[in-house]
Amino acid sequence: MSPIAVLLAATALSPTPVVAEDPAQRGEEIVVTGLRTEGSDDYTVRAQSTATRLPLSLRETPQSVSVVTHAQIEDFQLNDINALLATVPGVNVQAQETDRFYYSARGFDIQTFQIDGVGLPFPFGIQNGSIDTAMYDRIEVVRGAPGLLSSTGNPSAVINFIRKRPTRDLAASASAQYGSFDSLRLDGDVSVPLTRSGSVRARAVGSYLDTDSHLDRYGLTRWTGYGIVEADLGPDTVVSAGYGHQNHKSRAAMWGALPLYYSDGSRIDYARSTNSAPDWSSYNVTDRQIFGDVTHRFGDWTAKLTVQRRAIDEDDRLFYVYGEQLPGEINGAPDRATGLGIVSYPGAFQSFARNLTIDANVSGTVSLFGRSHDVMFGANRSAQRYTQDSAYDFSTIGISLPLFSGFDGSFPEPNFPAFDRSLDTHLRRDTVYGLIRLNPVDALKVMVGANATRAYSEGVSYTTPTNYDRARFLPFVGATYELTGNISAYASFATIFNPQTETDVNRRLIDPVEGDNLEAGLKGEWLGGRLNASVALFQARQKNTAESAGFDSTIGQTLYRGVDAKSQGVEFEMSGELAPGLQATGGFTAMRIRGENDEPVRTFVPRNTARLNIVWSPTMLPDLKIGASGQYQSRMYLEPDGVIATTGRQVRITQDGYATVDLMARYALTPRVSLSANVRNINDAKALSAINYDQGFFIAPRTVLGTVRVSY
Repeated sequence: MSPIAVLLAATALSPTPVVAEDPAQRGEEIVVTGLRTEGSDDYTVRAQSTATRLPLSLRETPQSVSVVTHAQIEDFQLNDINALLATVPGVNVQAQETDRFYYSARGFDIQTFQIDGVGLPFPFGIQNGSIDTAMYDRIEVVRGAPGLLSSTGNPSAVINFIRKRPTRDLAASASAQYGSFDSLRLDGDVSVPLTRSGSVRARAVGSYLDTDSHLDRYGLTRWTGYGIVEADLGPDTVVSAGYGHQNHKSRAAMWGALPLYYSDGSRIDYARSTNSAPDWSSYNVTDRQIFGDVTHRFGDWTAKLTVQRRAIDEDDRLFYVYGEQLPGEINGAPDRATGLGIVSYPGAFQSFARNLTIDANVSGTVSLFGRSHDVMFGANRSAQRYTQDSAYDFSTIGISLPLFSGFDGSFPEPNFPAFDRSLDTHLRRDTVYGLIRLNPVDALKVMVGANATRAYSEGVSYTTPTNYDRARFLPFVGATYELTGNISAYASFATIFNPQTETDVNRRLIDPVEGDNLEAGLKGEWLGGRLNASVALFQARQKNTAESAGFDSTIGQTLYRGVDAKSQGVEFEMSGELAPGLQATGGFTAMRIRGENDEPVRTFVPRNTARLNIVWSPTMLPDLKIGASGQYQSRMYLEPDGVIATTGRQVRITQDGYATVDLMARYALTPRVSLSANVRNINDAKALSAINYDQGFFIAPRTVLGTVRVSY
């Protein structure tokens, strides 16, 4: 079997992120199903396949790649995806509301998550509810256009969640956590061989979270369950099937957030804990996934078939506040003297999203001109249906809420009538893709690939048809050249195409997003792959980006406009072992984002960001581990539509640059029992979590979390 075939099937059973289980120890060669980082303290990996489906090292991949390993997740208690992505170089987490989130990289929104390499676009262009990390071994982030393997997305990044897989030997762990704001989290993880040889094995994971918040009245209950069974059907075939379930239910949840300026354009000064939502306002999001895959090896080739069914249901009772227009004053802002000008807008919503994705791919090696080359090709079909039903009690809409005193949570729950269908859309995407990695000389590798996709939609959104039938051919090229034994130069060009369902102020569907990403740089690898570093210059272009153009209170719909933009910048990143016992990841991104006329656009995205995560386990005291995590972002601002009528002055909402610092410490009382403590935002920075819109709220203050962990 060729090295490429072995790597493509790199084992989920490995005790380190780089060494596959030795088939000789089992007495026969077996095909195994994926890389895993559990059981290792490393902060890097020696192979990933998110970018190309080929198992390449970070140095061999001609795009920028970040990996958050299981060790980093456990060290800093990155229990949900928002906390995790906030530590990734070049990625911004924008919590515009308490329960809905935007993610961006290189200036543009990230709109596609993958699970085990299968793309799942956000049902409504935004992540509703949190995502627990309990069922995942690690997360891989490829910055730049993911068009080769994902027919959806932006020239920003794709985030790939790698599920935990069963082990051949019995393993179990459990932890209990308690911290600030009565935060309680429990989790358990058991992997069991169902046959003596481990040829059939199973794993079950569960977690439960119940927490209050720094925001008045806000709280969250989230529970997660995951199970998977995997079986060897002989030495060349592995089949697996599993189910994941998560429920996110909040209380006193904000739909929208706090108005940020008075009608004279000055900033409103809120306490950090201010919450505009009443007690009954809640997001209730249930996410279910059923999946299965078959991996088969034949000679030097490996084939994989994956089927994934995802169902997301929401049952929300929400409360929005907005500004009414006062004579001679700006639309949507309260009066400084009286505090009047904010009114109520409650609504009830039920929605469901159903997605069925089938992906099949084959990879292996071919010999041409006396040299071996890597080949990968496949096909993907994704079909989904999205619906949303709405209900409004119009007698409770438009009620005046005096600023501050109107945010005490006492607004009574309306008697919502029967639901009306406001959105019903059917989508289908058919894609074929392929890549060849040419090996003309030992030092040079050249990738040439493409994605041909057809996207089809029919339906309606708030009376606007969402019909389209479009096809595109998306090329990808990349190359790496080994300059020395440790350093390589690389370059790549990737494209994307993504039809949109957002509508503009004229109730017309916004044109599809089209864009590309060009980058080049240097990558280094030392200590046998245990330390990686890179520097990259990039240019990302995107046309028709859907950007909020305001909220239409008559139908409860956010309207959008298409924006053309180009971002250019530089990124630096490193990950891995700096010295014995010292692990780190980090990076710095500096960029500019300009529109068609070279004007600044998407100014609500910080231009400069820095991340550093570092832990140290002294060689003289290996049971102790201490660490720190720092996040920095530069100034960002938003200029809402409209000006102050009396002065003609444009309002600007600004969030100055700020940094947060987290600390951790863990001590192993025994080989199986450990205690740890995590302090987040130890410098108690106060900042708005996002200003994508002209509303916002503040990040959490200093918090403390203690953990007891037991493993077997």
